[in-house]
Amino acid sequence: MQSVDIAVTDVASAMKKFFRRVLPVMLVMLVCNQLNRSNIGYAQDHLQADVGIGAAAYGFGAGLFFIAYAIFELPSNVMMEKYGAKIWLTRIMVSWGIVSFLMAFVQNEMMFYVLRFLLGAAEAGFFPAVIFYFARWVPAGQRGKATAVFIAGSSVAAALSGPIAGLLLSLHDVLGLRGWQWLFGFEGVLSVVVGIIVFFFLDAKIQDAKWLTAGEKSALTATIDQEDAQHTTANGTQGGKVNRWKMLLNPQILLLCGIYFSVQLSIYANTFWLPTIVKQIPGTTDLSVGFLSSIPWVCAVFAMYFAAKWQDKAKSKRPLLVAALLVAAVGTLAAAVATPVLALVFLAIAAMGFKSASPLFWTIPQSALHPLVLAPAIAIINSLGNLGGFVAPFGFGIIKEQTGSVVPGLFALAAASTVAAILVYFLKERKPAGDVTEKAAVPGATRMEPSTAK
Repeated sequence: MQSVDIAVTDVASAMKKFFRRVLPVMLVMLVCNQLNRSNIGYAQDHLQADVGIGAAAYGFGAGLFFIAYAIFELPSNVMMEKYGAKIWLTRIMVSWGIVSFLMAFVQNEMMFYVLRFLLGAAEAGFFPAVIFYFARWVPAGQRGKATAVFIAGSSVAAALSGPIAGLLLSLHDVLGLRGWQWLFGFEGVLSVVVGIIVFFFLDAKIQDAKWLTAGEKSALTATIDQEDAQHTTANGTQGGKVNRWKMLLNPQILLLCGIYFSVQLSIYANTFWLPTIVKQIPGTTDLSVGFLSSIPWVCAVFAMYFAAKWQDKAKSKRPLLVAALLVAAVGTLAAAVATPVLALVFLAIAAMGFKSASPLFWTIPQSALHPLVLAPAIAIINSLGNLGGFVAPFGFGIIKEQTGSVVPGLFALAAASTVAAILVYFLKERKPAGDVTEKAAVPGATRMEPSTAK
């Protein structure tokens, strides 16, 4: 009994060190990721003035990122499993930083399209690689917390991206460069530098971690191995073989893709078009637009914090996810009919909904699937769901060019969130039965019926 208590203590100690040392690095990576994804939203008007990229071309180019992301997500996931999350995360960051840097030299629409496609290909696999890294280092009881903190970091990153973009855009004609060139160039170089640091900072395996004691390494490794074995028995994952194509035919996986598609619609419509909406407020400048655009994301951070606390006490995540999606729908609908100032207020409410929906959503597949199934399942859900990132900016661009307004697009977003809220109730859940694995699971976590692995 004493040895069991020591092992539990060692695992708890190892997790404290992980959350202090590794998770902050992941959050810095996420900030770089968010900066490189959202920067074109702040550069849109400048690209139109200097390069001649109109609203429809901008929307198409912004969306091309997600087409490439969807195409290369699964291949990237396969390579990540071959080379390991540490090496692959470094490759992803360095390559997307290089492409983002090259955006500073875009000269026409075609070059814009090519670089946006290449950026999507470079970034593909980032989120599944992080989730896979968590699965190899964090026991099930702490994995939901780690994922929630990581996803919450995206709102912090989005809140930071506005002021940073505003400051960089204000460097207009410094050293002969336009403000938007400073924006792309600086954020691209930052990602490359962070990517190189990540390679030397992250450890590929638990046994490689010099910051863990021998007892902590042994206890943590044993815990992860035990959970893997129990999940293998429960989910029927034989020899780690996962048929990714059969997973695409799984109704529950498709349902999750559809719900996540709707969440991504709202997230990226706001990421790419929020600055344009804010600019309708009289008297705004590049700098003030950057700061005002951060307000919805700051509100989302607080909402996600309270959503995380509520989800720990909830027996089922579905009601909370439905509530978050409906808040997003109501806020977006109200923003469509409000004045520019009130529209910003209602979009902040909407952001509290759709950003809270994201971590609530990911607890469902993450708590249900064996880690060997988790990575490809996350890749499929993430890649197909991320197509919402293509539809949203492209659709908004066409609407803006044809009507001169983004209001019809906001109505469509509200409808999509409402439909997603309805779809949530078709998700199957399995309540924990009280075994060792379930005791280690996230409090109140639910499980889908295991049917994804062959």
